[in-house]
Amino acid sequence: MRKAKPKKRTILPDPRYNDPLVTQFVNNLMLQGKKNLSFKIFYEAMDIIEGRIKNEKNEKNEEMKPLDVWKKALENITPQVEVKSRRVGGATFQVPMEVRPGRKVSLSMKNLILFARKRSGKSMSEKLAAEILAAYKGEGGAYKRKEDMHRMAEANKAFAHFRF
Repeated sequence: MRKAKPKKRTILPDPRYNDPLVTQFVNNLMLQGKKNLSFKIFYEAMDIIEGRIKNEKNEKNEEMKPLDVWKKALENITPQVEVKSRRVGGATFQVPMEVRPGRKVSLSMKNLILFARKRSGKSMSEKLAAEILAAYKGEGGAYKRKEDMHRMAEANKAFAHFRF
């Protein structure tokens, strides 16, 4: 490479949970530079989740915080492998490759936001809360996307020796 890799910028933690992962999620959620609105949407979604898990908590005697639910949901939809196109000779192969750690988190956040936006619902915070809860339970669009990625990689396992 001609140029040195740019150094990674540090992300400041968010005001409520003091977690840089939340800030990264909010940055992905943000449209047209409206960060305050993104924080408002995320925190409202967390409040909705808190209300819903309190209703479900009566059945299971365990205390869950909404941030823990969100982190578990992200963990559930984080892909481990993906396929990348690789041209060998005249043919293009879908080669399964392991996903870099930073990209894993980024992919899971972007998929969660994408499928939350596609959901039907009143407000974005309600749609986001619904998608987070679905991902937490191992269902929903973002979880299905991860499963499809893994299935595709499994199907193309024979081309793994073409890794670059």
